[in-house]
Amino acid sequence: MGDAIGQMLASAVGIAISPLPLIAVILMLATPRGRANGLAFTAGWVVALAVVVGAVTAAAGGADAAGHAHGTGGWAAWLKLALGLVFLLLAAQQWRGRPRDGQQPSTPGWMAAIDRFTPVRSAGLAAALAALNPKNLVLAVGGALAIASSGASGGGTAVAAAVMVVIGSLCALLPLGVYLCGGSRAARVLDGWKSWLGAHNAAIMITVLAVLGAKYLGDAITALTG
Repeated sequence: MGDAIGQMLASAVGIAISPLPLIAVILMLATPRGRANGLAFTAGWVVALAVVVGAVTAAAGGADAAGHAHGTGGWAAWLKLALGLVFLLLAAQQWRGRPRDGQQPSTPGWMAAIDRFTPVRSAGLAAALAALNPKNLVLAVGGALAIASSGASGGGTAVAAAVMVVIGSLCALLPLGVYLCGGSRAARVLDGWKSWLGAHNAAIMITVLAVLGAKYLGDAITALTG
């Protein structure tokens, strides 16, 4: 189990520090329906991430067992190779689209309407950001694959998947916790987080994606040449 947690940790942290969901939930918490929308967003994020991680872990675990039974267990290394290349391509895309000196980072159009969101729409947005956003989806798939290919037992795999969901959900859980428990300081703290993340969005994601790309390529090359 420890190996499974260690293998997926980088992907889980990459999801947790994704700026877009952090900014989205912080904006929601500042609206008149902040508590209801924040709770709905967090629930939608956790459920969607759990579905992706659980489905990929189960499917990859079954494929790994079948591969070993038929002597074709090297599929995980090739998939890691593909994921590593995807991570590097996403990092390059993020680099090309980064704000130049003096430019303000662009924000998605839906953020302008976030004060009119309902809890249902907030949960739907969270599910889309967790399961449909390409960067988060690739991170979730990569982490789940790492868990499935770690060789952990069924119980260990389940615990590692749950830990990944919790860590990957910190982007919603931490702002919600500050909002619910931070009292009068909460608004100032969350606004500071939002400003910093908005200014450093590109740099954060470029670094995360490049590091994960190098890690998955390294793991794949080691497995294929070992």
